[in-house]
Amino acid sequence: MTYSANLGLFLTLLLGIIVVPGMDMLFVLANALTGGRRAGLAATAGIMTGGAAHTIFGALGVGLISRLSPTILSALLYAGAAYMTWIGLTLLRSSIAIGDVGAAKTRSLWVAFRQGAVTCLLNPKAYLFVLAVYPQFLLPHYGPIWLQALVMGIMTVAIQFAVYGGLAMAAGRGRELLVSSPRATATIGRLAGILLIGIAIATALR
Repeated sequence: MTYSANLGLFLTLLLGIIVVPGMDMLFVLANALTGGRRAGLAATAGIMTGGAAHTIFGALGVGLISRLSPTILSALLYAGAAYMTWIGLTLLRSSIAIGDVGAAKTRSLWVAFRQGAVTCLLNPKAYLFVLAVYPQFLLPHYGPIWLQALVMGIMTVAIQFAVYGGLAMAAGRGRELLVSSPRATATIGRLAGILLIGIAIATALR
């Protein structure tokens, strides 16, 4: 697989995961609906900061493991593929729905930003996901790990801004769509599940 194809696969996976309604999306919606667009964008910026930190964590982990023991890295690849398959199956079986969004407990743009960053940084599932996914895409034969991670980090925050920032800009319509269309949100989750399983299988075969 070429580096461009590898990045394209990562971008597809990233988009599929970010658009699945979850804690980050709810946090942005709550701030945008109760504090306006600026509060929603501030919350988005906090989540983007957390996403950048996860990228650094993933790059450091992959770089360290690949230097210490290639065997451990190979084992992590298969373990990551198994974990991604489990997430995919969970998404396929679950019915994702967004309920009424309550009021956000933010009183300033700084608080919205800080809470967004902390919420993202303290999410243990995010670290597990990074450790499962990044070894599949940060491969030494594509060049320096730090440079690959930089590109992936930029892609991550760009997609977060596009999805969450766009939702903050159109909070009213976004809330109405998510709350009133449970079938649509469930379909998004199931499509993301299929995508995860497919990438896990491709990783195992590769």
